[in-house]
Amino acid sequence: MAGSILATPTFALQPSAERVALSTNYVTNFNFLNQYLPDTYEKEFERYGNRTIASFLRMVGAEMPSNSDQIKWAEQGRLHLKFTNVTSAAAAGSNTAVLTISDTGVTSVPVRVGQTVFIQRNSTGESNKAIVTAVSATPFTAPYTFTVAYYESGGQTFAASQPCTVFIYGSEFKKGTNGMVGSLEAEDDIFSNNPIILKDTYEVNGSDMAFIGWIEVTTENGATGYLWYLKSEHETRLRFEDYLETAMIEAVPAIAGSGAATAGFIGSNGIFYTVQQRGNIWGGGTPSTLVDFDAIVARLDKQGAIEENVIFVNRDFSFDIDDMLASLNGYVSGGSSNSASFGLFDNDTEMALNLGFTGFRRGYDFYKSDWKYLNDPTMRGGLATNTTAGLTGTISGLLVPAGSTNVYDQIMGKNAKRPFLHVRYRASETEDRRYKTWITGSAGGAQTSDLDAMTVNFLSERCVCTLGANNFVLFRYGA
Repeated sequence: MAGSILATPTFALQPSAERVALSTNYVTNFNFLNQYLPDTYEKEFERYGNRTIASFLRMVGAEMPSNSDQIKWAEQGRLHLKFTNVTSAAAAGSNTAVLTISDTGVTSVPVRVGQTVFIQRNSTGESNKAIVTAVSATPFTAPYTFTVAYYESGGQTFAASQPCTVFIYGSEFKKGTNGMVGSLEAEDDIFSNNPIILKDTYEVNGSDMAFIGWIEVTTENGATGYLWYLKSEHETRLRFEDYLETAMIEAVPAIAGSGAATAGFIGSNGIFYTVQQRGNIWGGGTPSTLVDFDAIVARLDKQGAIEENVIFVNRDFSFDIDDMLASLNGYVSGGSSNSASFGLFDNDTEMALNLGFTGFRRGYDFYKSDWKYLNDPTMRGGLATNTTAGLTGTISGLLVPAGSTNVYDQIMGKNAKRPFLHVRYRASETEDRRYKTWITGSAGGAQTSDLDAMTVNFLSERCVCTLGANNFVLFRYGA
């Protein structure tokens, strides 16, 4: 019988961190007029396990210093020339034609006399092959035109003014003629990002630092003791460390005219923003069939074709991959339900059956890794899926190419090998802003002011560089 987890009781989302002292932090239920002492569990129970969500960038990236307000790098452009919005001024059956390039970003005619081109009408697929016989007398001024002579006896196979795709596949010259006229200059795509400053602070007065509690507190980084401020200070530190990663994932630039830009903030290009601008988007939530992954592979073929890729997924996406791979088992599709062909050859009915998969190969190697950030209910976990056309809903996963790539680093002034994802933080010989922490006040060992308190300050200045964003795939709901 099908069922579901009831909505009540649910998981707690109310933050335990407050700017004022909580009454639950102090002993108020011990009545010393009563001769009986309650039996207490001193050690705090860690009911949520490890609550930190930072790990993604540590797994896939690296951290490098920078001493500038802007990080710039150059990525290779395409090697071959192709245009997808070209129209012919000639009628069907013509032996020659003047073609006009109307692609976005084109500022000159890069086609040269003597080159051979393939021409195909976008809507119906009729095609021709032709040789370039002339180029516009003003190649750097619109309209960008060139003249071709068709090889086919029937001439142009499509009507005039139909959008076509054109690419160059070679050249042909007559005997005893001069060489190619003109040369092509390689172009790079220049990208940049800027670091942002992140801060946090924790303050406790000197009196409360000497106030012992009855609860033995522990934190994820091993701090333990009966002083409550230890817990609050360490949780502030852990929360700040998480923000160092999530800010790199979620950051967006402040668009001119926006409220943030008007207030003087500039923002930064986070991973999600960059991939949505320059990468690949899967808008159907989670791909759950081989046909879906075939479409992803087909797109990767058109991009960098990185051999190994890691998909960081939420729980639904993880299960969909497991179910897809398990369904390929012959026993699942119609054989005995008591056997399984996956796993070790000595599987038996008393062994624990592993229903999860860590990866598979389909054109490329895909490795699967659960991403806690997408599952945590206090972060992106549990957000509503949105399938309304034109709107973006829950992000279910991110495909990240493994390895590194060569780029020209304009700060260093040379080619450098960099991971596809890495963090640049501000640093110099006298100032390192990767992760700064310092104590002010007159308590806790600090002697910087007459304030009877200890203030712990945290600061970092950093940005993330997403190299080769065309190799990434963002999986989300919504077109």
